[in-house]
Amino acid sequence: MSPPSIPGDRPRRLATIAAVPAPTAPLPLLDLDGHRVEYDDVPGDPGRAPLLFLHEGLGSVGLWRGFHRRIAQASGRRAVAYSRLGHGFSDLPPAKRETSFMSDEASGAVPAFCSALGLQRPVLVGHSDGGTIALLAAAQLDVAGVAVMAPHVFAEPIGLEGITAAREAFTGGELRTRMARHHRDPDVTFWSWNDVWLSPEFRDWDVRSELSGITAPALGIQGDDDPYGTAVHVEAVRDHARGPVTLVELSCGHSPHLECPDETAGALLAFLADLP
Repeated sequence: MSPPSIPGDRPRRLATIAAVPAPTAPLPLLDLDGHRVEYDDVPGDPGRAPLLFLHEGLGSVGLWRGFHRRIAQASGRRAVAYSRLGHGFSDLPPAKRETSFMSDEASGAVPAFCSALGLQRPVLVGHSDGGTIALLAAAQLDVAGVAVMAPHVFAEPIGLEGITAAREAFTGGELRTRMARHHRDPDVTFWSWNDVWLSPEFRDWDVRSELSGITAPALGIQGDDDPYGTAVHVEAVRDHARGPVTLVELSCGHSPHLECPDETAGALLAFLADLP
């Protein structure tokens, strides 16, 4: 298996939807329970459900590469993306993460962030770990919809193999150098994620039973060559969620929004067109 990369390092297909550049100035910081969280808030039609973007395990606002801004522009909806603690230029986490870190984010930071910014009945859009957080939050909160790309709902062996390869790329390759351009402390960002996923207790992690709490419309997008997981995860959303679920498979790896930006944007915009 080839060494993994952080989002944006994989060759991309040419996008025909106009890219929206990210802001050049430092992003604003929001205080949540005494910790500062960086975020990007793109205005949109207040009559439409806003979008909240939740990044992947080594991601941040910046590593969406402006995808949230493109969707905001194309859909006319307000779009907000934030960096979780320990990611991007948000504050570092106050303690070591537990195996429940995605559930904790879904039940704690997500509703607190929505409340602080007035995001009522948002559409949650998540990638990878952020997709898992989006699903878990949608199972608990009043949301207008949930769209996920390459989520995880249990510890699949192929995913653990990919995360082991990421450790090798960080300690012996160039992954740490690349991450240092996007995170306040790349070591904290990486090990906070990698240590949890590769801990012995995480092998029994499984949230499929919680998906039955999802009643809002859902979209699942999965690449057919994803080193971190197979289609079984989005299929679990289809099989367990109680709302309507649409699945889309694309010819790409772990980051559909960067590797197949047109196809991913098209699927997401079609999904949003049917929402409030």
